[in-house]
Amino acid sequence: MMLQRMLLLAGCVLAGTAAAATADQWRVPVAVEKLDNGLTVVVSEDHSAPVVGISVVYRVGMRLEPRNRTGFAHLFEHLMFQGTPQARKGVFDSVITGGGGRNNGSTRADFTNYIETAPVSALEPMLWLEADRMRTLDFNPETLKNQQDVVKEEIRNNVQNQPYGGFMWIDIGQHAFSKWENNHDGYGSFHDLENASLDDVRAFHRDYYGPNNAVLAIAGDVTPAQGFALARRYFGDIPARPTPPRPDYREGLNTREVRLQQSDALAQVPALAVGWKMPDRGSRDQAPMAVLGALLANGEASRLHQGLVKERQLALNVDSLYGLTSAWEYDGPTLFVVFAMYKPDHDADAVLSGIDAEIARVASEGVDAATLARVKTQLLAQWYDGLEMFLDRADALAKLQALWGDAQVVNRIPGWIEAVDAADVQRAARTYLTTANRTVIDRKPAAMLAPAEQK
Repeated sequence: MMLQRMLLLAGCVLAGTAAAATADQWRVPVAVEKLDNGLTVVVSEDHSAPVVGISVVYRVGMRLEPRNRTGFAHLFEHLMFQGTPQARKGVFDSVITGGGGRNNGSTRADFTNYIETAPVSALEPMLWLEADRMRTLDFNPETLKNQQDVVKEEIRNNVQNQPYGGFMWIDIGQHAFSKWENNHDGYGSFHDLENASLDDVRAFHRDYYGPNNAVLAIAGDVTPAQGFALARRYFGDIPARPTPPRPDYREGLNTREVRLQQSDALAQVPALAVGWKMPDRGSRDQAPMAVLGALLANGEASRLHQGLVKERQLALNVDSLYGLTSAWEYDGPTLFVVFAMYKPDHDADAVLSGIDAEIARVASEGVDAATLARVKTQLLAQWYDGLEMFLDRADALAKLQALWGDAQVVNRIPGWIEAVDAADVQRAARTYLTTANRTVIDRKPAAMLAPAEQK
């Protein structure tokens, strides 16, 4: 359950094509029902394989963790796998994996999700287990201490003892955002993690893990009627619980560039991370920004890969990310980040100038029709591929319902992508990918900085 691990795991057989209208206009089956206790249930019926995927998404993530308890939302995600009074530690995993399935969980800024997939015969046991840990956990000091140590070890392995240390998604947000909810380290400080108490854990479960703050999605070999009936059977008697008011974590675009340099004792070559604040979720610019991001940094045909790696030979690679989620799965402020390792005989200014040149080219010239069509086709293919497996589909539906309040967004996103034109892409480049709205971190190997520091 590494925090920076990709959200979705390949956990079930390919679902094939479900009830599709046409080969190029597939609509995901979506049925939604809200239980009396506030739990929203989403079912996507598909009988192409005797498999189901389940996702339970809670509307709580790193933005809402308590002050002076950085990393607490992630710590709590680990605690959710440590057993309950009814199903002791190990039962959750053994029941699912023993039946040929798999499970995982992850924490992001706006949500925490728990996913599992298995043959359809395991559907009821999996729902029972999820409902059981929604009711309560086995709160005890030994488990808390153990998981505090596990999370600290994750930080050591994945951040402190790794080249670049996640600076393209941890450090850059600390400098790009102004509000604490958005800019603190979601992995957490050792001091804060060690000071999390059993009372903190109980309160967090009480406040944020009630059915009225959750979405349950089931995808695969089940009908909506069956899925809703099972949800009522296993979750219906869990009482709704008051949820604390959400802080105002909205932020506008930045108006002044932030640039800094960092030293890295483990890196072999320097690297650059450049982040720009994204449009708000639901903005008319969200889809154009997704298309622009793909045009610039999605694969070897992208503008930045061709311009920086192939042509100018400044960079060794070019990658991009949207915080820790995707271009569609965020609620509060997030970043579009370009990350590139570059050759030691060049400097950050040269790489940044190359990035600026490609952005300026889009802003001034737009994008030709053939290239725009190719990029949109690429995005559409990735979107549909991400819904193919039942585990992935359930997770996408649960997150869209939790973040947008409407799982049917899954069938609107393709249309939003298709509707983006060259003028939209230009507008996104001019509005968001500006010098004033960007944060830049130049991460250099310590050996490269040592001579300068000794002067």
